[in-house]
Amino acid sequence: MTAGEPAAAGGALEPVLRAVALVMLERPSAARLPSDPGALVREHTPLLLDAVERFPAVRDRAAGRLADAGDAGDEARALAAVLLHPDDGVVRAGLAWIRGRDRAAERARRDAERAARKIDRLRKRLSAEQGRLEYARRDVRDASRLLAGAREALAEQEERAGDLTRRLVTERRRWRDPRALAAALLGALERRPPGDTAPGMAAPPAEVLAFLRAVADPAPPPVTVTAELDLRVVPLGGDTHIGGSCLLIEAGGTRILVDAGLRPGDRAEPPRDIGRALDGPLDAVIVTHAHNDHCGYVPALVARRPDLRVIASPETAVLMPVMWADTAKVLAERERGRARWGEAGDVLYGRADAEAAARRCEELPFGVARRIGALTAELFPAGHILGAAGAVVRAGDRRVVVTGDISGFRQETVGGHAVPESARAADLLVLESTCCAEDHDGRDLRVGELVRAVAEIHRGGGRVLIPAFALGRAQEIALIMRRHLPEVPVRVDGMAADLAAVFESLDPALRVFEGGTAVANRPAELDAFRTGVVISTSGMLTGGPAVQWASRILPEPGSALFLSGYQDEESPGRALLDLARKGGEFRLCDHGREITVPVRARVDTMRLSVHADRRGLLGIADEVAAGEIMLVHGIAARQRVFGDTLRVRGHRTAGTGPWRSGVG
Repeated sequence: MTAGEPAAAGGALEPVLRAVALVMLERPSAARLPSDPGALVREHTPLLLDAVERFPAVRDRAAGRLADAGDAGDEARALAAVLLHPDDGVVRAGLAWIRGRDRAAERARRDAERAARKIDRLRKRLSAEQGRLEYARRDVRDASRLLAGAREALAEQEERAGDLTRRLVTERRRWRDPRALAAALLGALERRPPGDTAPGMAAPPAEVLAFLRAVADPAPPPVTVTAELDLRVVPLGGDTHIGGSCLLIEAGGTRILVDAGLRPGDRAEPPRDIGRALDGPLDAVIVTHAHNDHCGYVPALVARRPDLRVIASPETAVLMPVMWADTAKVLAERERGRARWGEAGDVLYGRADAEAAARRCEELPFGVARRIGALTAELFPAGHILGAAGAVVRAGDRRVVVTGDISGFRQETVGGHAVPESARAADLLVLESTCCAEDHDGRDLRVGELVRAVAEIHRGGGRVLIPAFALGRAQEIALIMRRHLPEVPVRVDGMAADLAAVFESLDPALRVFEGGTAVANRPAELDAFRTGVVISTSGMLTGGPAVQWASRILPEPGSALFLSGYQDEESPGRALLDLARKGGEFRLCDHGREITVPVRARVDTMRLSVHADRRGLLGIADEVAAGEIMLVHGIAARQRVFGDTLRVRGHRTAGTGPWRSGVG
């Protein structure tokens, strides 16, 4: 192609050149040319114009082709009249005009390129200045973020200090109550094995024990207790579902509850049929353990029944007030959030109600009988979490055994269940059935999987976030890390850290904060803690510090997030698991502010169940050998299958409706 020739055809010229191309492709010499007329026009425009200039025959045949096509516009026909004219002079004049036009276009193009290069230089200078400005803005944002983080951390520490102060005041008030003090002294004395006295210290006189029992257990109205004194058991919640556990037990005019838990959800709800318990007098609530789905509604009960006795194991009696105070705070925050959208409702209970419930707590050691009106209650170790208990409730010679949440294997924080002789051959066994359809791998195998996964991430220089339930699971994982991976730094954050400190105060052997394990220094360590394990609430990523950690760790390819427990269908944790299989971005909610982050870290589940599985539950059923078994705390379809298994093994099962002793 020579200088001044058109670089490509376009506009009115293209139909003319296409007609010429069709003529050229008919020539014998066209074998070396592209067979497509359009390609010939695009790639060989100078050749076509040269043919127009040199060969009148080509012009004549091209004019015929163009006329036959009939799709050329007025401008193209006018241009063809010049370029395909029989007179060579007319054609040369037309070509000269086209080439002159193209030279002008080329000059304009070069001018435009020079202007574009100048604009590009200016843009680069502008980009550099904008970069400097962005760096300055980023410094300001970082400083603002650090300041906001420091303020948040200070507010959190002040809130913790306030919580500790309130707990101290509550405990002081509790110990001013003669009945609570007598119950605590009685519990301490009753926990001592017979004959176990310090050197030079005699066993407490029987008169002292009798006096303390009289204060702790005031004599009930006269009741005739006979072998025919019937027990009536009515599930009020947590029977064919998980959450809101509550069991009403009645005999001889005495009415007690075993557990009063909250039903989980965006707006926590009381046990399903709690109104049936409040229809009449209520003497006590026995709490099997301090998880919210078993104890979370107790403050609301105490608000309705100020004289209600709250009986639990010594560890649970200490842990429950911590859980109640946190729940009261969460309930208030959620209602404030709804109020902004015009959806405010009544809060189930507040901080004052939680403190009032804490003052009603009575400690009942394992293996000690405690009278409650016409009933007698005894607690036994249930495994599961620290302080978890099963209960044997007796009326005359009628007995019902309630397992609560139960497990038979040893954990770092608690041993397995220990069924007492008083539970054997009971009239009714109320058996939890959370995992009645599952046969779990050995606990050592599951712990090994977690340890190997964490070790792999740590060797690669990454960090691991384990969102965990604040009570039990978080402390268990921290102690697993300390035992099996002492070289890996561990940080415990949120309420999990507060409860870990309570664990240490309850059992000196549970030293969570030793070696490389410490309370997380947030917000500084959100970015500064680069390798190790972070254990933080909440376990389902619904809120809490785990959300802040997740926003940093999820975008890191060499890091991991391991969900350690059950994830509700509607929880962010379940949504993250689903997303991790496909990849993409994940939305987190932190204090009402939505954060979107890419998911590049490894996301997986590391289940460490603290419930007995199918085999374990069958073993408990065989060990108790009750007259009938009622299944609770499970899924109805799974309970039906498990009930069939129990019957095949010779056990008699009861429905989930009201049960009465001696009634077939």
